[in-house]
Amino acid sequence: MKRRRSKKSLKKVRSLNHEISHRIMLLSGVIMVAFLIIFIRLFYIQVISYQEYTAKKDDYTSVKQYVSAPRGQIYDRKGRVLAATVVSHNIVYTSPQNMSDDDYLVYARRIVSVFNVKVKDFTTTEKKEAYIAWKSQLDPDDSEYMCNNLLTAKERREYNSGAWGSDAETVRHSILMRRIGKKQLKEMTTKQMKTYLIYNRMTENASTGQENVVLEDVSDDDVAYIVEHKSDFPGFDVDFGGWKREYPYGETLSDVLGTVSTSTEGLPEELADYYLQRGYQYNASVGKSGLELQYNDVLSGTPQESKITYNSQGLAKQTVTREAVKGNDVYLTIDIELQQSVDDTVKETLETYGGTTNRENFSTLFMCMMNPNDGSILAMSGYTMDLDTRELTYYASGCYKSLVNPGSCVKGATVYMAESEGVIEPGEVFVDQPIIVGGTEYSSYTNHGAVNDINALAVSSNVYMFNIAIRMAGQNYSEGMAFNVDDVGAVFTKMRQYFSEFGLGVKTGLDVPDEANSYQASSSESTMLLNFVIGQYDMYTPIQLLTYASTIATTGKQYKPTLMKCIKEVNSDQNIEIGTGQLRNVLPEKNIKYLKRVREGFRQVVAQGNASASLQNMSVEVSGKTGTAEVDEWTTANFVGYAPSDDPTVSFACSAPTSSVNSQSVSSNICTDNVVPDALNEYFELYPVDEN
Repeated sequence: MKRRRSKKSLKKVRSLNHEISHRIMLLSGVIMVAFLIIFIRLFYIQVISYQEYTAKKDDYTSVKQYVSAPRGQIYDRKGRVLAATVVSHNIVYTSPQNMSDDDYLVYARRIVSVFNVKVKDFTTTEKKEAYIAWKSQLDPDDSEYMCNNLLTAKERREYNSGAWGSDAETVRHSILMRRIGKKQLKEMTTKQMKTYLIYNRMTENASTGQENVVLEDVSDDDVAYIVEHKSDFPGFDVDFGGWKREYPYGETLSDVLGTVSTSTEGLPEELADYYLQRGYQYNASVGKSGLELQYNDVLSGTPQESKITYNSQGLAKQTVTREAVKGNDVYLTIDIELQQSVDDTVKETLETYGGTTNRENFSTLFMCMMNPNDGSILAMSGYTMDLDTRELTYYASGCYKSLVNPGSCVKGATVYMAESEGVIEPGEVFVDQPIIVGGTEYSSYTNHGAVNDINALAVSSNVYMFNIAIRMAGQNYSEGMAFNVDDVGAVFTKMRQYFSEFGLGVKTGLDVPDEANSYQASSSESTMLLNFVIGQYDMYTPIQLLTYASTIATTGKQYKPTLMKCIKEVNSDQNIEIGTGQLRNVLPEKNIKYLKRVREGFRQVVAQGNASASLQNMSVEVSGKTGTAEVDEWTTANFVGYAPSDDPTVSFACSAPTSSVNSQSVSSNICTDNVVPDALNEYFELYPVDEN
């Protein structure tokens, strides 16, 4: 007999079925929602964001390549080209995929066999790298494999044991580069050297897919050959947009202009970190020194950006995604005609007098000129001589890199300081005769008798300045005085503060890399204050002396010296930036009356014939101050000043370190007799007074 289910039981079954159906519907709904979400996502990716994701795919599967834009040019103040960018057709190489060392060598040999590869066009570093690459092709069991024979046994153990840490390869490479010399390089035949030089250029950026320049500035015949035989040179091409730097005026201003790395050199090793932080690529052509380095960001422009993909044969295909934008042009304040004339004068003077009788140690000469009214550097010259071979080396950058003993040139600052501090009165007289301080006699070159501040500058009285130093220390001279100053350092600080207002002892801010500061001597001896006020203590650059003279020329306005006149966009007359006329310091109005007495003193130096007859007899009145500094048994000659005296348009500073013996046989001042008159005559020939 069948048992009937109770109503309660049926109710439970129906409830359970309902619950199951509800859950099934809920699950179905979740599944439908999930599929809907997936569908929407797929639709978004494949339809709406198709281009975006395609671009991302391309980014992940392609390589970006950067090629330096043509560099902006550098001109002088009158628009004459000093650094030119000229077209250079280069053979370039982008490595195909899956290349082996043997493949690279095959094509390197093919390049060498077809094209005129000159070993002299490669740097010594590249030749050493080629030697290492050559040795790396040996059997690993060979003792000379990878130049292991050039490492000591200890160095090999340390390298193999990992003792050099993460820098092991860098350390090893550095050691090898030091030890590979002419002897090692001669082991390679000329053909082997050429092959591995090309091999290294081909493989340098192979892992990154970047284009490398293999041969620079090739002939039209070479260009035609590579184009016609492209199938024989997979990965090779011609860059018709290549460029190179040329300097039409040769040696003139060469070290100031600086240099640019070539397209094969890329970032210089010593500047790599600097440029990488600024967003440059390893293969970028950049400024290495001088103004090319200083204004690299302005001159370099925007590089061409390309996307590199590979076809089924593994060959690279380039698609330009951003065209190159040529760099901006820089106009300098330099007048290249004046510059060449000053160079000739400095060179001829050093050639004539360097190393001669009583000038046996005369080997360096500097001359620089500036418009004191806006800081424009007009000319900057320098040469050094090897006294053994008498060979000359151009060194215009020495005007801001070298330090010289100024001697009496600084006495203008000394007088201004004394009158501003109230330790002497304008026109106050001292008797110029030997004084005895601390048991030592101090004197001028000759006894000048009674002199005031203006006469003291005119005749270059040391004794007048000594009295100023003693008073700056809070004392008055008395014969045989001990001259003990409690806080010598404080007095030096006060004096240097006044000198710095003229630009002495501090960087001028000239727009060049590596400007020298100054040399500040250190002594606790009170008598060293006497040396300071006559320019026999601290050392300055010729550019600092030029800034000092310019501050006096403008009656107290000191402009920042600059080589950059303006920056202009290519094919535009619009100035992006103006470099001149930046006021750096203005002497207090209350003290200008003292500076005017200094100006009169500078005028009298030349007017009284205490500089040279050539300067005294010029048609344009010149003001200036001579300076001779004793450097052991030698004398450094200087002359700083400006012209015309009443309304100066040019200031100058000349320095001839150790250009004479320091004795009664002291030779004439090279600067006043030989350099400055010629330079000023050339300047006023180019810029007559009535046109200034």
